[in-house]
Amino acid sequence: MKKLLVLIVFTFVSFTSNAQEKINWLSFEKAIELNKENPKLILIDIYTDWCSYCKKMDKETYANATIANYINKNFYAIKLDGEGKEDINYKGYTFKLKGKGRSKFHELSAALTEGQLSYPTTIFMTEKEQMLQKIPGYLTVERFEKILAYFNTEAYKDQEWADFEKDFKSNLKR
Repeated sequence: MKKLLVLIVFTFVSFTSNAQEKINWLSFEKAIELNKENPKLILIDIYTDWCSYCKKMDKETYANATIANYINKNFYAIKLDGEGKEDINYKGYTFKLKGKGRSKFHELSAALTEGQLSYPTTIFMTEKEQMLQKIPGYLTVERFEKILAYFNTEAYKDQEWADFEKDFKSNLKR
């Protein structure tokens, strides 16, 4: 009986800790600082508070335990408010909020998206802080898992996306 109780408690704890896996979101400056000590790929989620697809991506895609675990293990994850008020210092420049009302934007979001502000946008950078890809729009769990693996495995260096996608094996729990 005692063994059964221990097994039940262990199973419950394992299930709830796995189900509640969350992404360790960092500030831009903290991720860059950590990257200097221990280089990893960088993932940046550019969002706004009013964006319904940003909220949907948070609720469905980023909340998925498999996705969260994969991101935490392989990337420095940054949440960057496209209309954030905080100044961000990067490479000798202070990026600030510009504009007013509905036409306001954070300079760093504009720089990362090359002026094509769209929310959400997911940015991938190398360990050396070089731009790999910007992907505008909502991404489903299934699509995002493939994209994460494409960059993390460095398949982008020598494999076309279509070939990678065709041969991809998902780790999502069904």
